Amino acid sequence: MKRNAFTLMELMMVTSILSFVAAIVAPRFADIRERAQIAEMKVDLRHLVSAEEYYLAENQRYATDLGGSYTVSPDDRKPTITLTRDGWHASITSPNTTQVCAVFVGSTPLAPASREGAPACARRGSSTTRSPY
Repeated sequence: MKRNAFTLMELMMVTSILSFVAAIVAPRFADIRERAQIAEMKVDLRHLVSAEEYYLAENQRYATDLGGSYTVSPDDRKPTITLTRDGWHASITSPNTTQVCAVFVGSTPLAPASREGAPACARRGSSTTRSPY
């Protein structure tokens, strides 16, 4: 006897296996998306450091607004730049993640950043937990 279709039991088995695999894989996609967003915020802060250093070389001072010479990635908010006695610090957020990233130049660190010129990220409201990304 020749079969031209799948039985109901075979279709149910395939559906349950695919559902099981989707349940395992779906949370990983959310994690990957957040990691990509954090990496994007760090790149924006690295570009900010370069733009500020260029501005300093041209104008002998740092700026809180670099105008058109600095733009952020489409998913990120513009960073908040604060001038300090001997430099500046900035933080950046995104609506797509619960993390905040910061960077500083000079001797006044801004949590979670702890090394000058090196962006670091942490969950909002936590200044001690550093992001592994």
